[in-house]
Amino acid sequence: MELVSSLVSVAIVLLTALGIVLWAKVSNLKRKLPPGPPGWPVFGHMFNLGSDPHMATAKLGERYGPVIWLRLGSINTMVILSAKAAAEFFKNHDLSFADRKIIGTMHSHDYHQSSLALAPYGSFWRMLRRICTVEMFVQKKINETESFRRKCVDDMMLWIEEEANNVMEEGGGIQVTRFIFLASFNMVGNLMLSRDLVDPKSKTASEFYTAMMGVMEWSGKPNISDLFGFLKSFDLQGLKRKNDRDMGKAMEIVSAFVKERMNEQKEGQEKRKDFLDVLLEFEGNGKDEPDKLSEHNINVFILEMFLAGSETTSSTAEWVLTELLHHPEEMTKVQAEIDKVVEAGKKFEEKDIDKLPYLQAVVKEGLRLHPPIPFLIPRRATCDANFMDYQIPTNTQVLVNAWAIGRDPDCWDDPTSFKPQRFIGSKVDYKGQNFEYIPFGAGRRMCVGISLGHRMLHFMLGSLLHEFDWELDGSIKGKPIDMRERVGSTMRKFVPLKAVPRKRIVLNSH
Repeated sequence: MELVSSLVSVAIVLLTALGIVLWAKVSNLKRKLPPGPPGWPVFGHMFNLGSDPHMATAKLGERYGPVIWLRLGSINTMVILSAKAAAEFFKNHDLSFADRKIIGTMHSHDYHQSSLALAPYGSFWRMLRRICTVEMFVQKKINETESFRRKCVDDMMLWIEEEANNVMEEGGGIQVTRFIFLASFNMVGNLMLSRDLVDPKSKTASEFYTAMMGVMEWSGKPNISDLFGFLKSFDLQGLKRKNDRDMGKAMEIVSAFVKERMNEQKEGQEKRKDFLDVLLEFEGNGKDEPDKLSEHNINVFILEMFLAGSETTSSTAEWVLTELLHHPEEMTKVQAEIDKVVEAGKKFEEKDIDKLPYLQAVVKEGLRLHPPIPFLIPRRATCDANFMDYQIPTNTQVLVNAWAIGRDPDCWDDPTSFKPQRFIGSKVDYKGQNFEYIPFGAGRRMCVGISLGHRMLHFMLGSLLHEFDWELDGSIKGKPIDMRERVGSTMRKFVPLKAVPRKRIVLNSH
């Protein structure tokens, strides 16, 4: 009987899937859709993308053009692959595609409802964005929190030096990105909560770090349940269940920090200059906004800052350092520039960043070739839309391939080569106005924390290049550097970078 029951269940699932696919196919026959390759029954183009979907779609674009149509399971998907198509999308159709396509794991604890990156486009989302743009990520507030970042970078330098001394005898290198990630994590912890959250002496900090690592892992894994809507409740890979557990633990810890701060305020203790105070003091406009942010809103906001601030910063820094090791002449140039600006025996400071155009060019070039999220965060059509003479149905998922756009030969000379010089004297920037260069997106829903991320990334990279000379791990010297990519929650190196830091002796060049 159990066997018969199981067979009946499987048959029902397959027939349901086939019915959905046939219905979608008949509906789409009436529309003029973008071109794309033929797909498999039921599965569509799932097998066309492989383990590097950003590369696979870019390759399809060479045959089918700058806008292609895919069906991933039961999900209609439009992929944008050129700067020209991106400009049309963000300038003229941004509002029609202003919502997000939400993956299953981000439904854990209703995270998606209170997340700035994922919340539905509307009054609540506008309120969250206003808090960021008016209260948090403004130059005055960023300047006020400089001491937090100074402390975290100093800690990172000590960790790297200690680790380098430990492996020196073996002639091996250190996994640089691990220390950049830990420093980024603590930067966000200090900015949000005025405390380190990577602290070997703190059990709570260790539990929070472990939980957040879990959230990043589960949300970065491909999930079959996201591709077939009728499978969502089954959670076949257990990713939602695991994310429920880890996000729940992270929220529990953050909630305790928030309650502790609220009690401090009731007792009249002196306020701190961190972002949590900004969230607690917020008052709505009395119209279409809540009077105050709920505790759940605040908890999710804090978690989002950790997810966005630490992973993207560390992955970008790893790629930039890898490119500099791959092109030692560029490493020499950028260190020479730093030596001219930062006095011998002095630390690299945030105020030095604006005096270092070549360092900024190196970072820009790293982001062009290796955008942290190659497809950005997927958009969703909120209504039927006419885009570039194609009829795009409601609920279509839109992937903007920032990786392919950054290598668009119509916009970039020698697009696959690492050439920071291309940005010297150029007005092209990653603030969303140059559609050939959108590592942080564009339009209404582009990354809101660019100004802070700019500071964090340049401060950490500048400090690493000022304090240390870098060379490849002894085991890979003389061999080609492995430049393969691994796409998860961000695009990281397939093989993490291992490099040898040697303390620099800088002669005064002033």
